[in-house]
Amino acid sequence: MQFTRIRLYRVPSTQDWARDWARMAAREGLVVVAREQTAGRGRLARRWVSPPGGLYLSLLLRPDWPLRRAQQLTMLVSLAAIEACREVARVEARPKWPNDLLWQDKKLAGVLTELESNGDRLAFAIIGLGLNVNNDFTASPLAATATSLRMVTGQSWDLDEVLETFLAALARRYQRLREGESPHRAWAEHLEPLGRRVQVLRQGAPPLRGWAVGVTPQGALRVKDDAGVEHVIWAGDVSIEKPRRDFRRGS
Repeated sequence: MQFTRIRLYRVPSTQDWARDWARMAAREGLVVVAREQTAGRGRLARRWVSPPGGLYLSLLLRPDWPLRRAQQLTMLVSLAAIEACREVARVEARPKWPNDLLWQDKKLAGVLTELESNGDRLAFAIIGLGLNVNNDFTASPLAATATSLRMVTGQSWDLDEVLETFLAALARRYQRLREGESPHRAWAEHLEPLGRRVQVLRQGAPPLRGWAVGVTPQGALRVKDDAGVEHVIWAGDVSIEKPRRDFRRGS
């Protein structure tokens, strides 16, 4: 894959810039990178704090796929970010359903996938990555829930090196994906909260409590409630209630 990098200093959101260019027929592989976002957003339109020090980017992809495969792109970007953290900083992050990266239960990164379609086919996907690299949350309200590569390792890291390592990993994985290799198994292998008792909050539904027993190839979380009924969760907020349970995960 060939990448076209557009570097910006301070913008409301790289997602908006990438979408505008996508609608003007920009080619696959466009990467919009900003030093700072003033209106960065995460899943469910939540604010993503984006001060200088982090890696904030949005990537344009145009696979000729049905919409049902779109979640594989989130998996792909998550795995590439995990690989970049490992290669650059020797930090072993792990994915959390549906779109975060964690280090010791603190948020290290988030992935945001936004789609446009032609009927039931994908027209394009804008995939945002916010990775905490040199951020310091010590004196922040986020101190209990967020971390960064700098906070984990005690040293600062070159943002360009992290970016290029991420893009190289993404290009390799995207090529394998286009050749038919699903990222599902690698993404689900260490996925939080599999094997743990959870509470799931869904819009318009009562809270669901049970054990996270697996994740489907399309990215939905499988939760078994106390009556033994399995629920397939496509969207919701998941909180962990108990330590990991020793059982074989489903796929």
